[in-house]
Amino acid sequence: MEKRLREGVTTGSCAAGAALASLLWQLNGECPEKVEILTPAGKVLTLPICPVDYGVCGVIKDAGDDPDVTDGCMVVARVDEDLDSSRIVFKAGEGVGTVTFPGLKVPVGEPAINPVPREMISRALRPYLNGKGACVTLSIPGGEELAKKTFNSRVGVVGGLSILGTSGIVRPMSEEAMKDSLALELKAAFCRGHKRLAFVLGAGGEKKVKEVFGDQVCCVMVSNYIGFMLDQAVLLGVEAILVAGFGGKLVKLAADIMNTHSHVADGRRETLCTFAALRGAPVQVIREIYQCRTVQGAMEVIKANGLSQIWTDIAMEGARKCRMRTHDQISVAVVLFDQEGQILGQSHHVEDVLNG
Repeated sequence: MEKRLREGVTTGSCAAGAALASLLWQLNGECPEKVEILTPAGKVLTLPICPVDYGVCGVIKDAGDDPDVTDGCMVVARVDEDLDSSRIVFKAGEGVGTVTFPGLKVPVGEPAINPVPREMISRALRPYLNGKGACVTLSIPGGEELAKKTFNSRVGVVGGLSILGTSGIVRPMSEEAMKDSLALELKAAFCRGHKRLAFVLGAGGEKKVKEVFGDQVCCVMVSNYIGFMLDQAVLLGVEAILVAGFGGKLVKLAADIMNTHSHVADGRRETLCTFAALRGAPVQVIREIYQCRTVQGAMEVIKANGLSQIWTDIAMEGARKCRMRTHDQISVAVVLFDQEGQILGQSHHVEDVLNG
């Protein structure tokens, strides 16, 4: 039987628990050992409290079985009552980022504390404030370093991590979380005015695109989720996209495989064999390509037999399949690189796609 994955707690829930404990400590003169928080999902969480300083409390993030970089970090809160206001305002302390790009869920200049965690914190504090306001300062020690492992800098959150969570509960669905992050990066780029983009699978692809086509190209990471990100681009109104990456991965596009993860589909050898056959390769060469254990090995066979033109054919077909995915609403070009970063093949109109 498969193990049932353990749920965790969002940074938003941790922040709400820490903030409530901070206020209760100041009101009662004693730090509570634990507090209860009602999550938007309707589940009540009992959170152990770590005293940090007088009136300053922390909650250790437990991400459950989700591969979250914030697992094990402490979310720290200090609540200062405001007798002159009824508003609850938020400040970013150490390790909590600030929003610098438009298009996110909070305005530019605000701490990267999303609306749902803000509401959770406010709901937890209101019964004890008696109509008064408060300033809630949230910190995550070490958060600035941890943020380097996230997409924060790419969506304009600088200086640390974001306080996130829509349900208050971390459910171990890492693929959906990844897609949400990628879609957010795309939206942030679009809101900064970039309507012509390069889709890259990772940091290596971004570096190569900027080396070849210039630093002005706005790159958006899509990981394996090319089809999903094309769908998101259509919804936003993106005008043109260059899909660029290692030929051994992007060869799948020509077979209309829009999620390039190996657990979804492979078909790389079959695709290479098909395009080699269309170029008139003899059966013996096609069989040799098919028997290669790696795409790199197939590349060597293709080159040795004078079939390098198939990379252009594959790029052209990949671009056509991507345009079909967008229902011809977005102009798409494809560039394939080899392991050394040299262009194997590219579709037509690459410069037009990038520069209009």
